[in-house]
Amino acid sequence: MPSHPVLVQPSGLRFDADEDTPLLLAAQAAGIKLPSSCRNGTCRACMCLMLEGEIRYRIEWPGLSRDEKEEGWILPCVAHAVTALEIQSLQAAPLEPPAPAPDRALTGARR
Repeated sequence: MPSHPVLVQPSGLRFDADEDTPLLLAAQAAGIKLPSSCRNGTCRACMCLMLEGEIRYRIEWPGLSRDEKEEGWILPCVAHAVTALEIQSLQAAPLEPPAPAPDRALTGARR
């Protein structure tokens, strides 16, 4: 499956998204956090502006008005890259690595 580079502004973060993976999941797999909630195109928490490129949706009509779509707004949770993309998401950030587990002896006893 073809893969396309995605540049996230204004952070400058980059990731690759193949055409079979929604942008949100591709970003997370690359260690980038984008805002999200429902992950099915209805809550609009992930809404961001597409500055360049082309996407497609696999659902009939995601939770955007016709005017919003014409202005370039997209929903990364259900959008798939068709070309290289440049998007604007003010809340994009690197994912925090998980905190290491506390170092304690396993005794088998409950506390």
